[in-house]
Amino acid sequence: MSKFNSVGVVGRLGNDRVIESVEVLLATISRRQLNILLHEDIAAQLASHNYQVGTSEDIGQNCDLVIVVGGDGSLLSAARDLAHHDVVVLGVNRGKLGFLTDIKPEQVESKVSEVLDGKYSLEERFLLDISVCRDGEIIGKSHALNDVVINSGRSARMIDFDLYMNDDFVYSQNSDGLIVSTPTGSTAYALSGGGPIMHPDLDAIVLVPMFPHTLSARPIVVGGNTEIKIVIGDCHPYISCDGQVHLNAAPKDIVLITKKPHTLTLVHPLDHSFYAACRTKLGWSGRLAEPKA
Repeated sequence: MSKFNSVGVVGRLGNDRVIESVEVLLATISRRQLNILLHEDIAAQLASHNYQVGTSEDIGQNCDLVIVVGGDGSLLSAARDLAHHDVVVLGVNRGKLGFLTDIKPEQVESKVSEVLDGKYSLEERFLLDISVCRDGEIIGKSHALNDVVINSGRSARMIDFDLYMNDDFVYSQNSDGLIVSTPTGSTAYALSGGGPIMHPDLDAIVLVPMFPHTLSARPIVVGGNTEIKIVIGDCHPYISCDGQVHLNAAPKDIVLITKKPHTLTLVHPLDHSFYAACRTKLGWSGRLAEPKA
């Protein structure tokens, strides 16, 4: 694999452990005399430094590798900012689960060194584009790496909507809401809602009903290029993208969800395994017995 020339560093705010890992990370990168561009938010938390500072847009335009220090939420936020740039993203886990940020804090120096030496693998992840239309005009739009969630925004209140796939009517539903998830998000909120785990290589989208008022509603997996249209009924639902960006809709609004043209490229150490991550993060059992030599 090719080596990197300019590295952007993004970190979760307000966390001393993140700062510790960022300092180790900066020392590791500096030893290779690479260009370093710090995100302005994390730079403001460092005691002193001589590194260049910029915005997310500056980092996307000027770096060929971005390292995110934090949890999966930090990487989700960075992904939405960087997906339209030709940049690859590596995650250092300083959060709870760490499905996307797969380098442990104690591995920062060794694993990041391997990546900077060209020992890594790349993985493409697609995002979802979402737009809310009212009377033929777009009133809100965003995108998501994990999922788009439509719900009432209030406890103990259902919403109603019509669902279409490529303009083909699927069903009307009364439920607490609907989760529309990428394979990346299938191990997140969609999994808690009873959805399937999808391998990141799949070009597919899963729709997971949230407590539907029927005994027959089940998750549906559709092709990644499917246009999903949701026509809002007599309710004012709340629309969340990765749990971080929020939109509002009203009766008769149309919510359109499609695959984003730009993908996110994740960097992994060579020993990364999706199934090993599932075993660790989801508590799957290990081998019944170690294989004999």
